[in-house]
Amino acid sequence: MQLLIEPGGRVRCLYDECLDLRSLGSLQIARGSHVEPTGEGQWMADLAPVGGPVLGPFPRRTRALAAERQWLETHWLVSCDHPSAR
Repeated sequence: MQLLIEPGGRVRCLYDECLDLRSLGSLQIARGSHVEPTGEGQWMADLAPVGGPVLGPFPRRTRALAAERQWLETHWLVSCDHPSAR
């Protein structure tokens, strides 16, 4: 799990249950994407909630989830300039 600690003390991360985040203070949890099946049985990762693209199609849900996490870690987590990061 990656934690991004901003200069003012705010911590951002992709939610994961490996760490009790309540120990860091009050929480604000928001959806970063939607991973949904297509009518053809493929999977798409829609990152519109954070201003990102639609990824896919993927043959398996686990591949869509992995692509979702990779995109969020690469583009959203490290970008303090993104509107959803505020």
